[in-house]
Amino acid sequence: MHTKHQIQRLLTSAGVRPNKRLGQNFLIDLNLMQLLIDSANIGKGDIILEVGCGTGSLTEAIAEKAGFCLAVELDHTLAEIAHRQLAEKKNVDIINTDILESKNTISPIVTVALQSARKKYPGRVLLIANLPYNVACPVMLNLITSPDVTADGMYVTVQKEVAERMTAAPASGDYGILSIFMSAAGDVKTERILKPTVFWPQPQVDSAMVSFVRKEEKLSRIKNMELFSKVVNLFMGHRRKMVNTSSKLANGALEEIHNWPEIFEHCSINPQHRPEQLRPQDYIAIANLCCEHLK
Repeated sequence: MHTKHQIQRLLTSAGVRPNKRLGQNFLIDLNLMQLLIDSANIGKGDIILEVGCGTGSLTEAIAEKAGFCLAVELDHTLAEIAHRQLAEKKNVDIINTDILESKNTISPIVTVALQSARKKYPGRVLLIANLPYNVACPVMLNLITSPDVTADGMYVTVQKEVAERMTAAPASGDYGILSIFMSAAGDVKTERILKPTVFWPQPQVDSAMVSFVRKEEKLSRIKNMELFSKVVNLFMGHRRKMVNTSSKLANGALEEIHNWPEIFEHCSINPQHRPEQLRPQDYIAIANLCCEHLK
């Protein structure tokens, strides 16, 4: 793991500075980095995805415990630094690419690499990262909903605002799509609030360390994840309207649903409530009935 001065020296020698546009705020508190790693309880068969590996500081410590670590870094110079720093780590693969092909799709290069690792290592797929602020939400959502690659757990540092959205309850100001998927697919918990001083350069806001553990017993209640996603996005895309009004704006596959009032009644949902008042289990119930009607 690298201290602040070590990171500064590595960047200076490469002739670069932290890129604010890419959300490059390096975690420099070594105790917190160790806490993040320890909280994941990494096993020798586990596959770790790290997004925004920077100079490879966290990657180095992950590699000591994991079966395999796939580190993704968008910045070409930082990826080269990480390559040099971790050249002797045979269980680390560093990919210089954007983790997202689009908002709703993980990079195919990353997907293929993780699928290949799945065939070699018997453990869990875990996201462990000091997540860049501009990709945090879509990355986590994709690792829950993607049919191609999913995470069994996520142990991340994110802006406090994102952490609040991850853990928010229905009818609260921070409740949204991320909250619904996190709750519907597993257990999420804010482990610790982090002050700006534990990063370099210091961000303008507090951050948080958050854990998410995927729960198959929860996921088994969702008959069709793709349709569940469509239902959540339909209603939460019009969160301030009434549920009944939002249903009239359905498109795509959901346009084929013509008995929304009966679905709401069957799910014991007041059609005059707003989508932000519905619980994750309400969305699961709606999506499962839609699934039946679309067979």
